[in-house]
Amino acid sequence: MYDRNPTLESLERRIDESRQGEVYLKGEELSSGRFFYIESYGCQMNFSDSEIVASVLAAEGYAPTRDLAKAELIFINTCSIREKAEETVRKRLRIFDQLKQQRPGLLVGVLGCMAERLKKKFLEEEKLVDLVVGPDAYRDLPKLVRQAEEGHRAINVFLSREETYADISPLRLDESGVSAFISIMRGCDNMCSFCVVPFTRGRERSRDPFTVVAEAADLFEKGYREVTLLGQNVDSYHWKNPETGEQVNFARLLAMVAEVHSDLRVRFSTSHPKDMTDEVLETMAKYENICKYIHLPVQSGNSRILALMNRTYDRTWYEERIRAIRRIVPDCAISTDIICGFCSETEEEHRDTLSMMRWANFSMAYMFYYSERPGTLAARKLKDDVPLEVKKRRLQEVIALQNEISLAHNQADVGKTFKVLIEGDSKRSTDDFKGRNSQNKMIVFPKKPGLKPGDYVFVQIEEATSATLRGFIASP
Repeated sequence: MYDRNPTLESLERRIDESRQGEVYLKGEELSSGRFFYIESYGCQMNFSDSEIVASVLAAEGYAPTRDLAKAELIFINTCSIREKAEETVRKRLRIFDQLKQQRPGLLVGVLGCMAERLKKKFLEEEKLVDLVVGPDAYRDLPKLVRQAEEGHRAINVFLSREETYADISPLRLDESGVSAFISIMRGCDNMCSFCVVPFTRGRERSRDPFTVVAEAADLFEKGYREVTLLGQNVDSYHWKNPETGEQVNFARLLAMVAEVHSDLRVRFSTSHPKDMTDEVLETMAKYENICKYIHLPVQSGNSRILALMNRTYDRTWYEERIRAIRRIVPDCAISTDIICGFCSETEEEHRDTLSMMRWANFSMAYMFYYSERPGTLAARKLKDDVPLEVKKRRLQEVIALQNEISLAHNQADVGKTFKVLIEGDSKRSTDDFKGRNSQNKMIVFPKKPGLKPGDYVFVQIEEATSATLRGFIASP
C-alpha cells in the first residue's frame, strides 16, 4: 500500500529499495543544466537502445544522471517478453507517478516494446506517463518532449522498415568503459508463436557493415576491449550494397569486426538454430579474439512442442547444430533459453527437455515458465492449458538440473588457465577483480599492483561454483 501523501525523500528511498533485483541502467554524470534518468529492463537490445536515446537527448543539451532529484525526464525502457517484466514496469510507473505529484514539471516516458503494445492504456486509461515512444521513434524524442512540456499527447510508436540508427553514435552508459554493445540489426522475421517481438520491434533490417566496423574501431580507440554484436537473430544478418550489389552476411561481418584489432574481443547474441551456419562457426574458429561462446536458444527438447512454437527446427536439427559446434569449435561453451509448460506440454515432453539439457551440456541457461503474451499466435490459436503449479514445478526441475550441469561444467575447469579480460572489482570485495574468459564464464581473482580494467591476464582456476570460477593470476 502506498502512502497517500508521501514525501519526496520517502519516494526516492522507495525507488531505491524497489530497484533491488531489477536491471538498472546508469549513466555517467555530465556537466549540463538539464538531466534525464533512465532504467532499462529486458534484453541486451534494450540496453543498447537506451544508449541511442541518451545520444539523442545529449544533442538537445540533456545529460544522464543517477540522482532522481536532478532529473527533469524519467524514462523506463520496457520489455514485453514476459508478464513479470510488464508487472515490474507498472510498479515502477506507479511510484514515479507519485513522484510527479511532488515535482510539477517532471515528465515520465515509456520507451520500447511495452510502449508499442500498451500505448493507449498508458496514456489515456491509466494516465501514468507523459510520453510513449516505440523502438523505431527515438529520433523523434526532442519533439515529443516539447509536446509533453506543452501538455499535449506525445506518442510515436511507428514501426519502420528502414530505421537502424546507424548514423547515431550511442552515448555509452556502462561505467566500466571495458565492454560495449553494438546493434547490427533490428526487428525479427521469425514469428515464434510465443513471442511478441515481431509485433513490437517490426521486421528485420540490417545495418551497413562499415558503420558497425567504424563503431567498433572507435570504441577500441576509446579504451574498450570487448564488443557484443546484437540482434534479435544475428545469424540472419544480411546487407546488400544498393549501388554495387556487394553482399555481407553475418560470418563476413564477424570477421570484419574481429580484424579491427586482435585485442578487441568480439561476442554476439542472439543466435537462432535455423541460421547458425558452419561458415559462422569456421569464422569463430579462425579468429582467437572471437569469443568461443554461443547462446543458442532451444526452448524445448520435444519436436512436437517446437512445431507448436513455430521454431522451424526439430530436436534432430538442433542436435546436429550442437554437434557442428563441438566439431568446428571444440572449446566453445553453449548456453540456451528454455520455456517450461508451453501449451499442451505433457510430462513426457517435459522430460525430453531435461534429456536435451543433459545431452547438450549447456554451460548456462535462461529458464522461464510459459507466459501467454497478448497478440501472439499462441494466444490466438493455442490454449494455455498447463496449470500454473505444474509450470512452476517443471521450471524448478529444469533449474535444479541446470545448476547441477553448470556446476559440473565449471568444476571441469579447475586446474585450467584462461585468458581473462578484467572488467572491474568483484561485487563482494574490492580486493578482487572480476572478468570473463572466452567461454563467457565469470572468474574472480585477487588483484595485483599495476593491473586495471581493460587489461588481459591469465588466471589459473582453483575453485568452482555453478555460477563462478575463482583463481589466481598466473601471468599478466
